[in-house]
Amino acid sequence: MTKAFTSFALVAVLTAALTALSLAVARHGYPFGLTGVARLEGIADPGMFLPLGAVYFLAAMLMMLLPLRAASFVLLNAADTLFWTVIALFGTIVGCVAARWAFGQNGALWTLWNWRFLFVAAVVGAHLVMNELRRNVLLRSLFLVVFAAAALACLFWSFAI
Repeated sequence: MTKAFTSFALVAVLTAALTALSLAVARHGYPFGLTGVARLEGIADPGMFLPLGAVYFLAAMLMMLLPLRAASFVLLNAADTLFWTVIALFGTIVGCVAARWAFGQNGALWTLWNWRFLFVAAVVGAHLVMNELRRNVLLRSLFLVVFAAAALACLFWSFAI
């Protein structure tokens, strides 16, 4: 948990520094400053958590089904990588928002009030309790269904409000 929070904070600070540099360059009238901001915000899209969540929950579902050796292969080569991708992407979003807020764009904080960030909490929460889920047969069976439903919802449900 500490490593995840440290990685999140470092990515957020580095992204905030790059976004602040781009905003400062744009404020001085150079057009490539806006290009830098657009590139950083291009990857900082909350909609990216839906496909990442679908793939992560499919990997989690496989970890509930497979024997220990195969499940550890899926954990190390898929689920863990997707977990760190979600952490880095969320850190990027928070860094961009923090830099915009520091430059006087107070409305940028409302970007963090997006329901798609619940998928960040779901992936992080599932990853942190994965070891406990693997040990208990009842929880493994229950979360097999939960992870299957989450993967299918992330993949096929439109989530249109």
